[in-house]
Amino acid sequence: MRVGLLTGGGDVPGLNAAIRAVVKRGEGEHGHSIIGFRNGWKGVVDGDVMPMGRQHIRNVLPTGGTLLGTARFHPHASDGGLDAVLATLEAERIEALICIGGDGTLHAASKVAEAGVKVVGIPKTIDNDVWGTDASIGFDTAVSIATEAIDRIHTTAESHNRVMIVEVMGRTAGWIAVTSGIAGGAELVLAPEDPFDIDKVVKFLKHRHRAHASFSILVVAEGAVPAEGTSMHYETQVGKFGEIVAGAIGERLKVEIEQRTGFDTRVTVLGHTQRGGIPTAADRILASRFGVAAIDAVTAGTTNVMTAIRGEEVVLVPIQEIAGKVKHVPQDLLTVARALA
Repeated sequence: MRVGLLTGGGDVPGLNAAIRAVVKRGEGEHGHSIIGFRNGWKGVVDGDVMPMGRQHIRNVLPTGGTLLGTARFHPHASDGGLDAVLATLEAERIEALICIGGDGTLHAASKVAEAGVKVVGIPKTIDNDVWGTDASIGFDTAVSIATEAIDRIHTTAESHNRVMIVEVMGRTAGWIAVTSGIAGGAELVLAPEDPFDIDKVVKFLKHRHRAHASFSILVVAEGAVPAEGTSMHYETQVGKFGEIVAGAIGERLKVEIEQRTGFDTRVTVLGHTQRGGIPTAADRILASRFGVAAIDAVTAGTTNVMTAIRGEEVVLVPIQEIAGKVKHVPQDLLTVARALA
């Protein structure tokens, strides 16, 4: 078979491990030809192809990013996009398509599947918000990076008697904020799932600094917002493509906390450092398992599904079931974060 392969949306550590697994298993075990598309769905629309063989995947396991390139582009949202996808796949004689991406890329995959293309999805996102899977490629690395940053900020916070705000990614789900906050020992964690009351935040900080500590660390997801009816009025700041402006909520919290407490407060925005660098062993293993499962599914004729990890088992779930859904942080994990303040 001729199997297409793309990586779409934001880059994450571990993508190259998934690409490597698809190519090695597909070419070596099943005898398929793997055809890569550069820059995600845009490459499919433009017909920008890159035949993939073993020579392309040597020594890629420790490398971050994606050797295929990526872009935030969804063909179903572009005039003539789906028609262009179908034309390219026909011209390249692609019999099935493996799409590695987050909620946007996989939602596009569901639209392409509806048009008659055989599709297998692989979930990747540092936000860990793809519904139907316990974990997505890139999440473990991002949490490790954020946790290390919090560990490092502890010493300077204590040395200078400061409130330190660490802003992490998480537009609609606070997985990175909550898990890194717990692992890094943050005093407060603010996540989109649990709108905050600035008065309670300030009261907590004042009590902590008066009672037993001269510093505090607050971890906030970029998509965190104040609760309706509370004394802080804030609208999420977005850019021209709908992306949340990095640092916006962190800087606003800094101003609010300093004005209300008088405490010296600083902000560290981790931003794209969470996406970069060497993937953890866990992400390499998860990506490799997903890649093998995806090409095996194509070979078996099982398509229009997404690979998922549930417990210790890799399973296949219908791609239509996950399209457009968001996996939020569960209440029990939010409770743990609050309990350890």
